[in-house]
Amino acid sequence: MSAAVRFCLAMDNAVALAKDKGKLQGNVTIITGAANGIGRATALRFAADGATVIACDLNREAENELAAQIQRQGGQAAGHVVDVTNKEHIENMVATVKRNHRRIDTLVNNAGIVTDACLQNMTEDSFDRVINVNLKGVFRCTKAIVDTMLEQGRGVILNASSVVGLYGNFGQTNYAAAKFGVIGFTKTWAKELGPSGIRVNAVCPGFVATSILDSIPEKAKNEMTARVALRRIARPEEIASVYAFLASDDASYISGAAIEVSGSISI
Repeated sequence: MSAAVRFCLAMDNAVALAKDKGKLQGNVTIITGAANGIGRATALRFAADGATVIACDLNREAENELAAQIQRQGGQAAGHVVDVTNKEHIENMVATVKRNHRRIDTLVNNAGIVTDACLQNMTEDSFDRVINVNLKGVFRCTKAIVDTMLEQGRGVILNASSVVGLYGNFGQTNYAAAKFGVIGFTKTWAKELGPSGIRVNAVCPGFVATSILDSIPEKAKNEMTARVALRRIARPEEIASVYAFLASDDASYISGAAIEVSGSISI
């Protein structure tokens, strides 16, 4: 291969990378549960791709640190303290975003909690808390932004489900119910909002290396890994990349999907 050909290929690659870098340029994105884990990785990825990130979380210090990191890296971000079980919190945040940015292009409903127990040991309080955050929180946040997207005639709503929402899981009655419900939201809203130019999709991760796994014994982690065809647990960045793709125009004909990102744990 001649030097001239190598130079041209290098230039083509550089141009392609530059285009990829800006696939979310100008996109105003709200991400709930943004301070840690998949939410944090998603915020960093969206900002790197050119989006203005509205990082929402209960942890003010962590979300402010995240916003500062994005800004140091040349991106745009702001932090908001938002409890997705609090309608006033959500509405105040949305009003501020509309006042400052005039639009909302993407909502990533990522906030979630777990309180696992077998059915006979699960309390109603534990069940209600997970449903209120993981399911009703998705409803509240989407309800708060949908009129803005309808006025714009476009938008993307991305919902955090789970492989547990596809197949169920031992000891997770409440979590499975919420994540199955999120898929129901996704398919229903895709039908309702699609004619107005709004796409709605769900992402269903398997095992992901977040702080949730910190308390799990090493033996249990090894058993979990053995169930995955790729023989490893996902990095949060790998889930974030799927959200970034679905938010971009590269996914312009994908709506109503529940995309499993599990390393083939289900086969």
